[in-house]
Amino acid sequence: MTASIRCFTLPNRLLHHAMDEGASCRESAMQSHTDPDLDRRSPADVGQKVIALVDDDRNILTTVSIALQAEGFATRLYSDGEAALKALLENPADLAVFDIKMPRMDGMQLLRELRKHSALPVIFLTSKDDELDEEAGLEQGADDYIAKPFSLRLLLARIRAILRRNAALADDANPDKITDKEDPVDILARGRLLMDPARHQVSWDSKPVSLTVTEFLILEALAVRPGVIKSRNQLMDAAYTEDMFVDDRTVDSHIKRMRRKFRTIDGNFSAIETLYGAGYSFTDG
Repeated sequence: MTASIRCFTLPNRLLHHAMDEGASCRESAMQSHTDPDLDRRSPADVGQKVIALVDDDRNILTTVSIALQAEGFATRLYSDGEAALKALLENPADLAVFDIKMPRMDGMQLLRELRKHSALPVIFLTSKDDELDEEAGLEQGADDYIAKPFSLRLLLARIRAILRRNAALADDANPDKITDKEDPVDILARGRLLMDPARHQVSWDSKPVSLTVTEFLILEALAVRPGVIKSRNQLMDAAYTEDMFVDDRTVDSHIKRMRRKFRTIDGNFSAIETLYGAGYSFTDG
């Protein structure tokens, strides 16, 4: 699928790197399904978080890979789902970013097959305003989605947030882990709502609610100050980076999806209120 990334300027420290590495990265991206050596961790990967990028658009693979490597991540590139599935099952990454529409095996099929064997965190890249893709991806087990064209800064923020959440959950599951100091638990409690920002965990009436990173950030912005009306612009600022344009319908879609998730637990859920022409508020009464 050919799509664009939101226009941006690479930081000065990346320009020479992009010029030197662009050609070889593009070649690697399109050959990754035939050359198994491209999937092996190099010594430089040791200690780095590894991000798998799966997209048939070589420009997206190149640009995103350069940006991630500049931020300290190692990357593996795949131009189709079949190659990515085989490689990720044999040698898992720490997180994967999938395009949905690809040849040979699309992102939805790839996620379904991957979820039979792995809980690898996945961020989907979807077409703008394609809510069916978003819904289907989340139902299949994706951790979050970003609509094309997208901001690299937003993608980096989502990757870091998901990796932090998984690290916190891994620490919880390891009772023998020794830390230098006690990690304070900062839980946001609002009536029947509990939110754990470090782990991106949410519960309502003590029952877990699975939210994406974006949904969590929007709900947190509302719940921090119950009863205060937050405009769509304020919620955009809370959930997205400053260089990312998001229209009103995107925020409304997130709110609608959150309400639906809470109502599977509580059919009378009404804590997120709409104030027409003004925005949204959270009530803990």
